[in-house]
Amino acid sequence: MARRRQAVTIKHVAADAGVSLQTVSRVINNEPNVRPAMKERVQASIDKLGYVPSIAAQRMSGSRSYLILALNDRERTIAGWRAREGNDWVDQMLLGGMLKCAEHGYRLLVELVDTRNDHVERELSAALAAVQPDGVILTPPHSNNLLIVRLLEKHQIPFVRVGSHGIGSGIPVSMDDERSASIATEHLAEQGHRRIGFIAGPEDYSLSGWRVDGWRTAMAAAQLPADGLLVRGDFSYESGQRATRELLSGENPVTAIIASNDHMAHGALDAAREKGLDIPRDLSLISFDNTPSVRFTRPQLTAIDQPVAEIASVAVELIIAANTGNDLPREQVVVPAQLVKRDSVAPAPA
Repeated sequence: MARRRQAVTIKHVAADAGVSLQTVSRVINNEPNVRPAMKERVQASIDKLGYVPSIAAQRMSGSRSYLILALNDRERTIAGWRAREGNDWVDQMLLGGMLKCAEHGYRLLVELVDTRNDHVERELSAALAAVQPDGVILTPPHSNNLLIVRLLEKHQIPFVRVGSHGIGSGIPVSMDDERSASIATEHLAEQGHRRIGFIAGPEDYSLSGWRVDGWRTAMAAAQLPADGLLVRGDFSYESGQRATRELLSGENPVTAIIASNDHMAHGALDAAREKGLDIPRDLSLISFDNTPSVRFTRPQLTAIDQPVAEIASVAVELIIAANTGNDLPREQVVVPAQLVKRDSVAPAPA
């Protein structure tokens, strides 16, 4: 039976180069206080032994942990996983964040945190103490939670607030939700729709309000009435059904609906079919998110594609920049979304 090859560690490199562990760590971290000759000597041993630096070796200098912590909403994330409904927010966040971290020798960790105020501070304090991250990525609704923001300020940890405007501390990064909702509304107005309903998300998500603002702005610009065409949902399939039934009731129902996420859009699709409506002949439908599920409906749903992976990648870059002394943007960083046109939108019925 073949013997397993022993992994090369920082101790092997130090012994081969005849230097201390701290010197090898300083070379690995590319710190300026290492003489060129010493750096070449250590690097020669690294190349000779085929050593791949670990986070433990990088952390020996004590300046950085090379870990970035992303916080996501515990209740909604676990509910989505258990329901297996196809929401790929966490997958996309890991895709963008992990790949960008790997480019710079960092690791991305995801922590699920309860949004209830009596739990947030205790849970987050424990996570910070255990991980000692170089930075934190806040996702909605944590992005605007003052308890979380103040705790990170207290610990002087750089943090990015995804889905947040430039109010308060931290680095706000946005998918331009207001403009995205306007683009969806404008597309429907260009198809001749005059009664365009909007199913909003829950109020504890700031982005829900911005999307409503974008819809109202576009409706006003097109000189279309908005009164009575807004219904509040909670991002669930059932709330999309309820909202759609309300928007389709009465003597003058809507001819188009924008749903603030894919789950509510699926609910809208089924509620419309319950009333015998054809999509898109009788009712046009646009969703937010563009998760994989919208490509498997009949018809496939037109959707605002949220660039979650790109947002996570940008967030990682900003945190690394904050730790290396680079200048950070003074204003909100915007990663624009786009409208993906499929088969659920048609000209308004006569």
